[in-house]
Amino acid sequence: MFGIDLIDAALMPAATVALIAGVLSFLSPCVLPVVPPYLAYMTGITVNGLQTRERSAVPPALMFVLGLSTVFLVMGFAASAFGRLFLEYQIWLARFAGVMVIVMGLHFLHVFRIPLLDQEARLEAGDQGGSAFGAYVLGLAFAFGWTPCIGPQLGMILSLAATEAEIGRGIGLLAIYALGLGIPFLLSAIFINRAMGLMNRIKPYMKTIERVMGALLVAVGIMLVSGRMADLSYWMLETFPALATLG
Repeated sequence: MFGIDLIDAALMPAATVALIAGVLSFLSPCVLPVVPPYLAYMTGITVNGLQTRERSAVPPALMFVLGLSTVFLVMGFAASAFGRLFLEYQIWLARFAGVMVIVMGLHFLHVFRIPLLDQEARLEAGDQGGSAFGAYVLGLAFAFGWTPCIGPQLGMILSLAATEAEIGRGIGLLAIYALGLGIPFLLSAIFINRAMGLMNRIKPYMKTIERVMGALLVAVGIMLVSGRMADLSYWMLETFPALATLG
């Protein structure tokens, strides 16, 4: 259909969800407010020093993004490998994952609260401020330990990765999620003064962003449970025929 098979078609909505989830993870209440202090720590200067361009925050920010991307790509490989291992039970795995994603979405929508998701389990990078290695390690720690805000979103993308028939596609989904989270971080380092002004304007809408993330989780969870991701793929191809050229 449209010169593209079902697996390719199914990847497009999943990739779109991964990108949106990455951006919303960056904008979430426990990530966005700590971006300036993180950039300052990684650069080895104060927040005021960032604003006066005392030292460029771009190289450490790039190493930070490489660190978190490393973890996400490994997770993508593991999730895809797990999905292939239990390929004959993939429908049931997708349904179970969908239920878990819906539960996490309802948490973000404040239908009920899950205490575990309200706790932070951060890993410390040690006294490595101002070094490229320290920024990379901090990226690793961030990906492993920042559970309250990125855990549910990451779990959703891992669930999608586990339903992919090829390991490369699962890794690709996690790479796209890493881009959605990492590119805004890099842009913040490049345009620090404008970014800080924008962050201050966004802060009053933190709860709204959290609810949007919850709605996205619930929607994806429902599609996983009902097996409707393929239907969304065909709808995207019929609505945007040019996407067929990507196959």
